Amino acid sequence: MILDQLKNLDAYKALGTGDRYAKAVEWLKSNDLANLPDGHYEIDGEAVYAGVMSYTTVPWEETVYEAHKKYTDIHCIVGGTEILTYAPVSALVVSDPYNPENDSALFDSSCPGIRVPCYCGDCMIFFPWDGHKPKTENGAPSKVKKVVVKILESGM
Repeated sequence: MILDQLKNLDAYKALGTGDRYAKAVEWLKSNDLANLPDGHYEIDGEAVYAGVMSYTTVPWEETVYEAHKKYTDIHCIVGGTEILTYAPVSALVVSDPYNPENDSALFDSSCPGIRVPCYCGDCMIFFPWDGHKPKTENGAPSKVKKVVVKILESGM
C-alpha cells in the first residue's frame, strides 16, 4: 500500500514492468478528474483502465474489505472525504471467495486494519496483496467523487 497525493504520482511511473503505471499516472494528471462524468474509461485496453464514481460514505461496519489478484488499484479522491482502510490479505478472513470474473474477493471486518482519512487530492495504491475497505465515512457521511485506475500486473 502506498499513500501519497495526486501531484506526486510521477514518482510511481516506474513501478511494475512495462509502461502501465506511467500510462495510468499520465492519464490521471492529464484529465480534469473532478469534472469527468461517472463511468468507465479505457486508457490501454484491459491493461489499464479507470472507473469514475460518486457515492455517499457509510459507517465502517457497513463496508467490506476487498482484494484483487490481477489488478493493482490507484484510488484518487477528487471530491469529498472518506476513510480507506488497509490490511494485508494474509490478516483477513474470506467472506466471499475470489471470483476471477470480477477479479475480487471479499473479506469480513474482523481485522481493524489501518484507517487512513483521505481528502481531495489524496491517492492510495493497493497491490494484489493489499486488502482495502473503501467508502467509509470520515466522522460523518460525505459525498465522494473518486477515480480508481486498475493496472493489470504482468503475467496475469
